[in-house]
Amino acid sequence: MTISLRLSNEDSVLIKKYAEINNISVSEFVRQTILERIEDEYDLKAYHTAMAAYHEESVTYSLDEVERELGFK
Repeated sequence: MTISLRLSNEDSVLIKKYAEINNISVSEFVRQTILERIEDEYDLKAYHTAMAAYHEESVTYSLDEVERELGFK
């Protein structure tokens, strides 16, 4: 797939220099950046979902309780 986007000259130079400094192509840099952004948003959504579930039924256990339950103590 080919994607094109319009950048200002300053943004273009910045992106090219960043990719060059990190020894990757501009395409690879853009691909990695987009995928990291998607992963970060997915992780944040999963965090909010988990926190909502936790607040609905917030049962916690101490380390001692877990160790006893698992037979480590």
